[in-house]
Amino acid sequence: MFNTIFWILAIWFVVNVIWMWFQLDNQTLQKTFAWINVCAVFIGFWVYYGVTHDASMLNGWFVALNWINIVLAAIQFYFGYRIVTTHHTHPAN
Repeated sequence: MFNTIFWILAIWFVVNVIWMWFQLDNQTLQKTFAWINVCAVFIGFWVYYGVTHDASMLNGWFVALNWINIVLAAIQFYFGYRIVTTHHTHPAN
C-alpha cells in the first residue's frame, strides 16, 4: 500500500503541476486543485505515518512529496482566491 499510494501521489503531483502551470488564470481550477491537494496531503501523511513500511528509498521521497504538495496547495490557493482587478491606464478609458 505504501508504494502504491506514493506512485499515485507522484503521478497526481506531475499532472497537477503541468495543468496548473498552463491554467494560472483559471481560478475555479486552481481552487479545485488546491482542495484536492489538501486531501492528497492528508492521505499522504496518513499513509506515511499510519502504515507500516520497510526502510526503503521511497521514505524520504514520500515525505518530500507531501511537503512539496503543501507548498503547491498554498500557491494554488493564492491563485484561486486572489482578487483580480483590471486597471485601465489608457487615457481613452
